[in-house]
Amino acid sequence: MAKLIIQQPDGDQLLTELDASQSYVIGRSEDCSICIPAEAISGRHASLVPSDQGWVLEDLGSSNGTSVNGQEITQALLAGGAQIMLGGQIVLLFMEDTPAAGTAMAAEESRPDADTGKAEKVGRRNLKVQGASEDDLKLVKAMSARSNKIRAEIAKVIIGQVDVIDQVMMVIIAGGHGLLVGMPGMAKTTLCATIAKVLDMEFKRVQFTPDLMPTDITGTEILEHDPVTDQKNFRFIKGPIFTNMLLADEINRTPPKTQASLLEAMQEKCVTVGNQTYKLDAPFFVLATQNPIEQEGTYPLPEAQQDRFMFNLWVDYPLEDEEETVVKATTVAQRETPNKVISKEELLQLQEVVRKIPVSDHVIKYAVRLVRATRPHDEKSPDFIKKYVSNGAGPRAGQFLVLAAKARAVLEGRIHVSCNDVVKAAVPVLRHRIIANFAADSEGISTTALVERLLKTVTQPDDSDYQSR
Repeated sequence: MAKLIIQQPDGDQLLTELDASQSYVIGRSEDCSICIPAEAISGRHASLVPSDQGWVLEDLGSSNGTSVNGQEITQALLAGGAQIMLGGQIVLLFMEDTPAAGTAMAAEESRPDADTGKAEKVGRRNLKVQGASEDDLKLVKAMSARSNKIRAEIAKVIIGQVDVIDQVMMVIIAGGHGLLVGMPGMAKTTLCATIAKVLDMEFKRVQFTPDLMPTDITGTEILEHDPVTDQKNFRFIKGPIFTNMLLADEINRTPPKTQASLLEAMQEKCVTVGNQTYKLDAPFFVLATQNPIEQEGTYPLPEAQQDRFMFNLWVDYPLEDEEETVVKATTVAQRETPNKVISKEELLQLQEVVRKIPVSDHVIKYAVRLVRATRPHDEKSPDFIKKYVSNGAGPRAGQFLVLAAKARAVLEGRIHVSCNDVVKAAVPVLRHRIIANFAADSEGISTTALVERLLKTVTQPDDSDYQSR
């Protein structure tokens, strides 16, 4: 017996059991035998037909295309465990209790080095993510349960702030950096130290002050005398930036010259002192904190430097019951200690897998559409953006939206990315890249409110976006 399973954010669900005596049409129209009411799917998108060799999937000239195990198809013989993506958004799993005859042969013929020189469009699990090994896929599959365990370990120390924790995890998995903004005493430093311990990362903290120098972060060369050779040589003393997770505490309280000392390390993953360049150990992650009050005597990060940070994370006040738990847990002699959940090697492996996961044109089109809508001079931007925004987000925002969406999928144990993943990453990616004008400031409209309104205004791509193709 074969069946189709639909993958959804809240878990996999049985769509239908397939009767080998009949054919099926999958589409958005109500007259389809398998109706999936999603805008990304065409009215009559694809068909499933039983044959002597097994079930054959055929694309019916859909607008957004059909793929099997990450490869675009017009027709494909399905093997048990094949992953079907419709319209670049809806993911189905084809499961078969007893593999159909010819499945093994079809899988063998799908090898890229076969005589034909081309891979057949058939189901094969190791083609799901191009360049990813079986160990990579197993690690991703296990991440849903392990993400819950990570949250449980962090919750031993950090009460609440679930969204912030998830967003920090997304940034780390995507290989980016985060800007953490919140009032004093919101456990920002404790959060960073706890996550570093759970993820097996070396952690260092630098308190940024007005008299801090760049060499206090990167390190400096000292002149040493060798008593054996009676020679004097320079020796480099590494600064705190040589770590896995660096907490730049209150980064806006140090001059721009010292703030800029982080830029090379964040972008190039290396530090240059004098004529020598030193590579930083991977993984490397900067989490900078800012205090939104007491701005007298501070040095706000320039917009160009803020753009280097993938996420702008807002740490809000805890709920009343959470605050009661915080006070109770932090005023006793003994406190729980979090345990390591993921090794440093596994974290690096996850960062590599994120880059390998394919993203459909449908999702990329939506991410780019969101970013371009933030620009007031774009003819397609909404009227409220033209009214309240002086400058919108650049292309790096689109890159980070897609990377963050990939990271969210990996953390949930998925190897497919949907527009919903982009939506979840939109606020922390865009709010520090939009510069509000005086009209917005005078009316008390924040960039966060603008992004949230933008998500309600900008529609996902539909059939009309692909009719010209």
